[in-house]
Amino acid sequence: MQDIYDELARTIDHSLLHPTLTDRELEEGCRLAARYRVAAVCVKPYAVRPAAAWLAGSGVKVCAVVGFPHGSSASEVKRHEAEVACRDGATELDMVLNVGKALSGDWDYVEAEVRLVCGVAHERGAIMKVILETDYLARGGAGLSSDDLKVRLCQLCERAGADFVKTSTGYGFVKGADGRYDYQGATEHDLKLMRASVSPRVQVKAAGGVRDLDALLRVRALGATRCGATATAAMLDEYRRRTAATPATQA
Repeated sequence: MQDIYDELARTIDHSLLHPTLTDRELEEGCRLAARYRVAAVCVKPYAVRPAAAWLAGSGVKVCAVVGFPHGSSASEVKRHEAEVACRDGATELDMVLNVGKALSGDWDYVEAEVRLVCGVAHERGAIMKVILETDYLARGGAGLSSDDLKVRLCQLCERAGADFVKTSTGYGFVKGADGRYDYQGATEHDLKLMRASVSPRVQVKAAGGVRDLDALLRVRALGATRCGATATAAMLDEYRRRTAATPATQA
């Protein structure tokens, strides 16, 4: 059971990205991540250095977001942001690609940007995850259907050197005709599609909407090897509760 717990925990990137998080809440989140022995914490760029100090010796990695949450920064800004994050202690980067450029079909721009930031990450021993923001791609673009656009972007990211393709930021809210905002995040359809669109060298990260243990188990079964989550404690506590209630002969 402990081996399975460890495997589940190492699937989780504990997300500390809400804009209102205070310094105290960031520290508490890092302490929680260390206690539950997750794979990484995802933090905003200014929080990388303190997060690295709080997590020193814990085995939990620091992941910095780049171009977050809309991917709209200039490529050189993203490059610099990645350099600073790695300097401050990040060993993983989650970068939002330029969604507007993707929807415009400017493939050369998108690929060059991903390649640029991948180069920064890999030169410094960090891994690179590229966020597609799938909710913004739901209607397709650049003359492609939604699925064809996602497939093309996944393949482009692999060609440019990405280590992961990731569904969402968790903040890609889409405004409907009624003025209300809606969000899906990591859907089963998109996870299957993304896993099938890249080679085994590239991993898939689910993010957005994974809020309980059953959802975590489901995205793992669909091929996601990382999952961004804020409900880390609830999911892993639920796993412990279920396994504690399982007779040893059934374990």
